[in-house]
Amino acid sequence: MFGPLAFGAVERWSIFVLEAGATFLMLLWFAGQWLGGELKVHWNPLFLPMSAFGALILVQLVSRSSAYPHDTFSQALLYVAYAMLCFLSGQTLLRASQARKLGVIFGVFGFTVAALALLQGIAPNGKLLWLRQPHMGGWNYGSYVNHNHYAGLMELLVPIPLVIALSRLTYEKERMAAGVAAAIMTGTIFLCGSRGGMLAIFVEFTVLGVILVRQKKSARIAIGATAFAVVLISLLAWLGGKELTGRVSSISTEAHTEISGGMRLSIDRDSIRMFRNKPLLGWGLGTFPTVYPQFRSFYTNFFVNEAHNDYLQLLAEVGLLGFGTMLWFVVVLYRSALRKIGNWSGDVPGAVRLACILSATGILVHSLFDFNLQIPANAALFYVLCTVAAGPRLLQKSKKRKPTTPTPATEEIPASEVV
Repeated sequence: MFGPLAFGAVERWSIFVLEAGATFLMLLWFAGQWLGGELKVHWNPLFLPMSAFGALILVQLVSRSSAYPHDTFSQALLYVAYAMLCFLSGQTLLRASQARKLGVIFGVFGFTVAALALLQGIAPNGKLLWLRQPHMGGWNYGSYVNHNHYAGLMELLVPIPLVIALSRLTYEKERMAAGVAAAIMTGTIFLCGSRGGMLAIFVEFTVLGVILVRQKKSARIAIGATAFAVVLISLLAWLGGKELTGRVSSISTEAHTEISGGMRLSIDRDSIRMFRNKPLLGWGLGTFPTVYPQFRSFYTNFFVNEAHNDYLQLLAEVGLLGFGTMLWFVVVLYRSALRKIGNWSGDVPGAVRLACILSATGILVHSLFDFNLQIPANAALFYVLCTVAAGPRLLQKSKKRKPTTPTPATEEIPASEVV
């Protein structure tokens, strides 16, 4: 929660706090294990592809194959922080009661961030959260300099209150509050004007709809989903108006412009040329802004610091080996999570996995058009949610049942009859 409030944790001071915080929590966990006199580690299937990716980056540094080792080392430290947060989430989030509390916390947090973004849209002053003047120009929204990255945050958070609203895990009033929160959070994705965010949240809802149809859920869930849609559409019609309609209608026009030679498509082509020059190990993690100028095929006054496509940037920076570990990560994630969703509407572990896998799906779709996974606040939350989705089943309290028949008295057995 620190990352989004720190404007996405993209500045040096906020990156340091994120890395130092992860290190402190890791030391705290080790201290607890040492005081307990036992080192107990809970395995997660995602740890293996993550370790392989870390080993690849180590090879880049040791073999000096990176075009700029300083950037690779700095980015590697950030990925170590992500890894520590993932490891800790796998060691400490073990019970369904913990997941329930975290779901409420993240739901309230997401609603608060969205509400502040709405208020800022009504009464803007050109600053992030009315406090911070951005160092560089851009289409800022909420606490983010880039509205696309704000949309990425909401894509990660919206499924949490939405799944709560459609489940049978809380009281009716709490489900209604969660549904309203999810509708407001979703509404800000459309109001911020991010076309990639609109597509990503649509894919999330489509995946959820397919799961509901396949599991043949009750009419209550259908009514809840309809009520959510009505609240969302009403909110968008009230606050969005003609500006939102124009933004949505521009998707096809601007897509045609990109196909006919837009800037993002040119960057994509240049990124592929970068990959072809170093196909195996790539140019080095985090070196894209340093290497790209020698491959740029168009004139611009802007500094192109990211590829606007996380997949192509990963391919250029870490080559086929690194891209292969990413595919391995995604396959393990979906294979581990989808088969454990089960009857999610009445089961906390299943609901947690469903919310996490919807979040991951949205951000993976958005990564085709933007670089949300290069934003530390969004990347850290994404990797932690993936770890929770792929982890072992959360423990639940067993219900005590009274015996229906009297327990027979124990008879003494002669020693000669004991085998």
